[in-house]
Amino acid sequence: VADNRCWSCGVCCQSKQDLQSHLHPSVNTKDVKLLLDDDKYLNPFMQEDSLLYSFDGGEEGEDECNTSFEKEEIVKDFGSVCIDDDDTAEETELNAEIYNKDKKTVMACPNGHLSLASSSKRITENGMDYGESARSVESDPKDKQSRVFIADVVEKDIKKINDSYFGSYSSFGIHRDMISDKIRTDAYRQALLKNPSLLNGAVVMDVGCGTGILSLFAAQAGASRVISIEASEKMATVATQIAKDNGLWRSKTDSEGNKSCTGVIEVVNCMVEDLDKSIPIQPHSVDILVSEWMGYCLLYESMLSSVLFARDRWLKPGGAILPDTATIFVAGFGKGGTSLPFWENVYGFNMSYIGKEVVEDAAKFPIVDIINHHDLVTNAAVLQSFDLATMKPDEVDFTATAELEAKNDTLDHKATACYGVVLWFETGFTSRFCKEMPTVLSTSPYTPKTHWSQTILTFREPISVASSKFTAEGSAAVGTDACPASKILLRISIAHATQHRCIDISLETAGVGSDGRKHSWPVQMFNLT
Repeated sequence: VADNRCWSCGVCCQSKQDLQSHLHPSVNTKDVKLLLDDDKYLNPFMQEDSLLYSFDGGEEGEDECNTSFEKEEIVKDFGSVCIDDDDTAEETELNAEIYNKDKKTVMACPNGHLSLASSSKRITENGMDYGESARSVESDPKDKQSRVFIADVVEKDIKKINDSYFGSYSSFGIHRDMISDKIRTDAYRQALLKNPSLLNGAVVMDVGCGTGILSLFAAQAGASRVISIEASEKMATVATQIAKDNGLWRSKTDSEGNKSCTGVIEVVNCMVEDLDKSIPIQPHSVDILVSEWMGYCLLYESMLSSVLFARDRWLKPGGAILPDTATIFVAGFGKGGTSLPFWENVYGFNMSYIGKEVVEDAAKFPIVDIINHHDLVTNAAVLQSFDLATMKPDEVDFTATAELEAKNDTLDHKATACYGVVLWFETGFTSRFCKEMPTVLSTSPYTPKTHWSQTILTFREPISVASSKFTAEGSAAVGTDACPASKILLRISIAHATQHRCIDISLETAGVGSDGRKHSWPVQMFNLT
């Protein structure tokens, strides 16, 4: 419960009885504590994020038509908090209840909220904390037992998601798609093969090796040892066989001094966080850390946290990490980036009624698809940059701002509609480590497409934009055809979602007219699952 509203449905609850009606019948009313206006029980993602409040709300010159929003609306937009664990239903006991429905599990506990910080022990995965050690002053033993139970549920949930995640990479089709992505594979190949001063005689660690293609490149480039880490049991077996088939496998006897063998690759089946439990390895003994960790919108799959863990644990001081930079970009797209043009002319028939509904639905979910650069109606701007050699693990989640301006070269000072924003990323193999041949891997709409595509966030309503030379009509609301915005101000947060390996994206938008007036729109929440 937050501000009298049920987390699950966002409906206002005036009493325990009201709240009870929103929970599974197995939850006793006496176990439900109604918490009124207590911010510490808000979703942690919302609690600490200044993004969730409008741009300079009381600023002079604010458009009178400004749409207000409240935290209650945000809670409702997030939807239910879910834990995918079909096996936990049989373990429901104490004062914690589990309700399974279509593989979605809603948890209710005596303290009335679902924050993982209520766990009675610290849960760490991929370098991220999923619960603080409880220092409860409450004397109720049942409450303490409930916290232990919830911690166990979370641990099982993380394990189940990890098993499913790594299991999904057992499909050879996924690996064919990734290897066939020439933009991706050639960038890594060039970084590894075209920088001999970096690779020759180096100890290399490949995090999430898959088929072992990057490990093979490293061995080919002259690495003295390649530690290939793969959490999928099937793919670890596959990578081992491929290394053997190419005469590059390093057996245990080889590592003990068989000088006649040229094999340098050893495949370890584990998560990188458990590496020292699988093989003897000294901390800070690796010269180069390489990984293809990027997901949709760069951060989906949460693998970056594992790479940073490996960096801090195994990489030598001053060692190389490939890639060593990552940057997220944002730009606004027009009608051509939606499905509207398709539905407006279907074999000569107007089906735009469908197109409008499709666009409305698109405002509820992030879409991974290709955007043509001709459909961009604003400039591109840097949203966030990461230095992988120096960043801290808690800097993976971020809030950042960006300013977009209408493209003068295509709009000819006329107003056009911006239907949303598109995100993409670039990773750099910079001259810091790749001195002979630095390179960039880009997923931009301006470059050949990759298997990552781009990530599309659609506005609830299009915003009219034009250059600053456009003459607005009277006091019309900013963002309309009569007074198009000359600038779009964005504040975007990307953070780990409650469900492991997923991300939450929040989007706040404001338009600034050529006369300086501003109009803000309600925050939008997206979950990339």
